[in-house]
Amino acid sequence: MKAKHRTVVLAAILAVLALTSAPGDRALAVKPDEMLADAAMEARARAISKGLRCLVCQNQSIDDSDAGLARDLRVLVRQRLKAGDSDEAVFRFVVDRYGDFVLLKPPMKPVTYILWFGPLLILLGAMATLVFFFVRRRGTRITASPTLSEDDRRRLEALLGEDEDERGER
Repeated sequence: MKAKHRTVVLAAILAVLALTSAPGDRALAVKPDEMLADAAMEARARAISKGLRCLVCQNQSIDDSDAGLARDLRVLVRQRLKAGDSDEAVFRFVVDRYGDFVLLKPPMKPVTYILWFGPLLILLGAMATLVFFFVRRRGTRITASPTLSEDDRRRLEALLGEDEDERGER
């Protein structure tokens, strides 16, 4: 049984290593049929793609995402570059089409304040809730139990007396 256990542990370790050891380039999502023949233009396309958010995944760039919409955006970026657009013109075209949310680093303006300050507001709200909870909890002290009636007191003494007799005390 121990040999079987070792085999399972070894297999789990190898699986974790295989899943965590990805190539440093992270070009896993970009398919060969998407790539441009011109290496300089492909480098520009990759740089632009790394600055655009996948609208499906939302925590990845379109360069890293396997989502269909991310692929479409990568193809669109390459088409715009082939058409002669500058990097800024490509960004502007995509932003005009999808809004500032498509940028991984959106500009600071009133429309994007929620993107910039939302996480901070959530953190502050959570901290305020915790402080309120602990301050309120500290204010409610455990009060002494209510006075016992004579009947309850006799029963309690009897119970305590039985307990002491069982332990050999008294």
